[in-house]
Amino acid sequence: MPTPAAPMPLFVDLDGTVIKSDLLFESVLWLLRHRPWTLLLLPFWFLRGRAYLKYAVANHACPELDHQPRNPEFEAYLHDEAARGRDLILISASDERLVRRVADQLGCFVDAIGSDAHTNLKGAAKLLRIQHLCGERRFAYAGDSHADLVVWQAAAQIISVNATPGVRSEINSLPAENASLAPLHFDEPAARGRAFWCALRPHQWLKNSLLFLPLLLSHQLGNFDLLLAACIGFTSFSLCASSVYLLNDMLDLESDRAHTSKHARPFAAGDLSLRIGFVAAPLLLLAAFAIAASLKTEFIAVLAIYWLATLLYSLVLKAIFLLDAVVLAGLFTARIIAGSAAIGVVTTDWLLAFSLCMFFGLALVKRYAELMNLQKRGKSASTGRGYRVEHLTLLRRLGLVSNSVAVAVFALYALAPSTVQLYSEPLLLLPACLGILYLVLRLWSIARAGELEEDPVRFAMRDHRSQLVLIACALVIWLAI
Repeated sequence: MPTPAAPMPLFVDLDGTVIKSDLLFESVLWLLRHRPWTLLLLPFWFLRGRAYLKYAVANHACPELDHQPRNPEFEAYLHDEAARGRDLILISASDERLVRRVADQLGCFVDAIGSDAHTNLKGAAKLLRIQHLCGERRFAYAGDSHADLVVWQAAAQIISVNATPGVRSEINSLPAENASLAPLHFDEPAARGRAFWCALRPHQWLKNSLLFLPLLLSHQLGNFDLLLAACIGFTSFSLCASSVYLLNDMLDLESDRAHTSKHARPFAAGDLSLRIGFVAAPLLLLAAFAIAASLKTEFIAVLAIYWLATLLYSLVLKAIFLLDAVVLAGLFTARIIAGSAAIGVVTTDWLLAFSLCMFFGLALVKRYAELMNLQKRGKSASTGRGYRVEHLTLLRRLGLVSNSVAVAVFALYALAPSTVQLYSEPLLLLPACLGILYLVLRLWSIARAGELEEDPVRFAMRDHRSQLVLIACALVIWLAI
């Protein structure tokens, strides 16, 4: 009885196919986090070719591979094929050392091949290597992008993974003389437009409404020119903030993937290409400053300081115990100062003191909620942060004191002689103090019960009781004018 023919070997791409991410971009981000000075060498490495660039980056970077987002349907298919004796070869344009690390993790590949210092194993170069290994034998190939079309054209079986509708359409238009089996398609990609919108975090733009506070408190909300200036400032800050959010999410890939909820963020989950982030982040920043150019120089200066402080926070400061909360409070206060600069008024010391104390306490309640959620899962420390479960009591006490001082500052402001001259009914501000105190105490109570989702802004957007109290406080302040 003749021995049945062995199934044709299956060559499998890595980036975008086995994993959803791209290891070159992941490696560059690793360098930015851990060895930023080496980025100065990137142009010189690139001048020696893409192959050498990948080789040199891999020499210096050690990206985390354990929690890489994968394509589950295709991974199950690979293990099934390996179980029935099919030879699976991982072949990628990524550096061969990284390719072999991934192959060792999965344990279903008979070989792993990647780029070296001289050859960028992509497109035609990859096809040439496969044909050299197979000779006259037919082969199957699994990939995800336009760069794989040249390999698919020569393959006897076409497998697409995580491929866009455009790539699938191109596959269907390929000549059929080589393919003897119907194409297989695995793991449809997420809607990238929606993923990009999510990565911009538009709900966080609510924080930038603080730019309108100086306009409101200076009793000039009806001045169209000043209102327009505040709206331009709001737009500029929102674009700048989204630019920073993109960069922050890319830098936080490792910690986000190990997090219970943040692992679903578009970059961490692999739903949004890092390539898009590298392009969109600087473009959004340029757009922010282009829009800000129509405002006063002081506003542009505050925006630049805000961006620089946020960048330092993302790279270094967020890992330092308590200092990260101080920086966050400063960033919130910077929005108020920017609002004042946009309309040309002076920010009062009362407002600055209230803002710093209030937002320092809110930053601590966020850290407190994170630790409470970690404690529920049996963990003792947060990844990439300087906080441990033992700090829970300290954070609660500091946060409550800070928020209480903020409310006291607001009450003293309502009773100050300078305030009496600004408001027709300054004593009406005192009920607003009670509303703010209620909101703060309720937030801490929910956090202590372990029911806060770690983001006070998102909580405020969803909690109807908080929204009603905030509206009531705003109405009281308006009546006091």
